[in-house]
Amino acid sequence: MLNCGRIKYTNDLPVYAAFDEGVLAYPGTLHADVPSKLNEMMLDGRLDVSPISAFAYAKDFERYVLLPDLCIGARDEVISVVLVSSVPPALLDDAEIAVSSESATGRNLLRVLLERRYGVHARFVERGDAAAAANAGHAALLIGDAAIDAQLELPVERVYDLGALWHDWTGEQTVFAVWAARRDVYERDADAVRACMHALTDAYTWARGNMDAVIARAQAIIARPPGFYENYYAKLNFTFHSAAQRGLAAYCRELQAIGAIEALPPVVPEAIGVSH
Repeated sequence: MLNCGRIKYTNDLPVYAAFDEGVLAYPGTLHADVPSKLNEMMLDGRLDVSPISAFAYAKDFERYVLLPDLCIGARDEVISVVLVSSVPPALLDDAEIAVSSESATGRNLLRVLLERRYGVHARFVERGDAAAAANAGHAALLIGDAAIDAQLELPVERVYDLGALWHDWTGEQTVFAVWAARRDVYERDADAVRACMHALTDAYTWARGNMDAVIARAQAIIARPPGFYENYYAKLNFTFHSAAQRGLAAYCRELQAIGAIEALPPVVPEAIGVSH
């Protein structure tokens, strides 16, 4: 049985709610954590299969097999990855931006946008509570449910959606997380990896036909205004199709341009035969 990860935010529910509801059984263990922790656990061998940050995949792609079918991204607005700032991004040169340790992809996407789109260089300072810094009026990068809180509670002119900024600039989708297997695990037990991915795609298929149940579970975890989760999940993209692959490729090219990665990773999934 493989040790597998899942993201500890409400954005993963369209993929995992079927297991939470007891509709389907997952053929492995599931450990929920923030993206940066899942990245770390994949890297040091504590997890075998997991969603990992797009940046973590790009940085260490030789260690991983990129799996097909699923990703977490957005066609335009993402809602749950935002810059909070009292001034526009173009005015953040040499500014201090509070960041949490939770997301490598969001931090590097913001760096790409600032340096490549706006021509400015900011200083990222890790804070235990980036949301508190944002609420106190400081520039901050927020992800997950803290970002959603900012979207709902802070003045609209202070909140910049990174998915929208990226799409407006490149015309491409964002990909924040991909599913990957450690290469040694896949080479040792490809059938077990396939079984996990079959279960995940079956669960996502169930969720698309049962969004009321997914939304009810999300509301039970963190209550949001009526209609919020319907809109949020409609904006997210969970299918690792060609448009998402193009978005990931564009992101990786920009990462290379700012020196964040050395080599460009493959963006077409390797594990042929997983889809069914």
